[in-house]
Amino acid sequence: MKDIQSQPDHRRINIKKVGVKNIAYPITVRDKEKKTQKTVATVNMYVNLPHQFKGTHMSRFVEILNRFHGEINLKSFHLILQEMKNKLQAEAAHMEIEFPYFLKKKSPSTSVGIVEYKCKMHGSLSSVDDLILELHVPISPPSLVKIGHGLPKSLGHWGVAIVRLKFRHFIWIEDIIDMVEKVTCHDCSWAEDEGQEGHTVAALTVESLTKSLGEKLQSNDDLSWFTVTVKNLSEGCSIFASLDSTNEAALQA
Repeated sequence: MKDIQSQPDHRRINIKKVGVKNIAYPITVRDKEKKTQKTVATVNMYVNLPHQFKGTHMSRFVEILNRFHGEINLKSFHLILQEMKNKLQAEAAHMEIEFPYFLKKKSPSTSVGIVEYKCKMHGSLSSVDDLILELHVPISPPSLVKIGHGLPKSLGHWGVAIVRLKFRHFIWIEDIIDMVEKVTCHDCSWAEDEGQEGHTVAALTVESLTKSLGEKLQSNDDLSWFTVTVKNLSEGCSIFASLDSTNEAALQA
């Protein structure tokens, strides 16, 4: 049978992206305490196809993923992208992985529970590789929870902090989560004034926490770039603030 996908295409039209999406796939990620943690990811894999090829075998994406046995870390991510680019003769390769990451946490009542954190990794490789880690960390500033400002009943937490990072050196996921939780759990003095409107308190809080996280990340030499978004999940209205490492004015204000 002829390999139609690899035959020359004389129309000279580049396909921007071709690949597979929403693959449910078991993966193993690095865990600081237990060394590894098994979870299930949703995987998207795609390439930029040169105009001289008519297409590519979609099964090749999963074959490449299988060769790494679901071991996902910064090094293997680069190797998977490199193999995608080489095997599929692509101008650029891309992979997105979204997965739940679980940590044991002690609650104020001293009981230990399991907390889920949404993680995403997005990698691209053309002439150089580019990898971004995204973490969603639930947050509940104590003062706001105590007086009930904007606490959505169905979600159980006040809001979420979303950080997106590029690395100079390896950092544990747990260390990033711990840093975000330490910054965002501090008391907010204005929250004690019950005369404040709920949305006013939420706006002041998201701005303050976003700036505090930005300052903390800016001081970390292991990072080369970051963005921070803090969202309040109050009922009826969601308030957010965001900045990135190029927004020097916001960090120095």
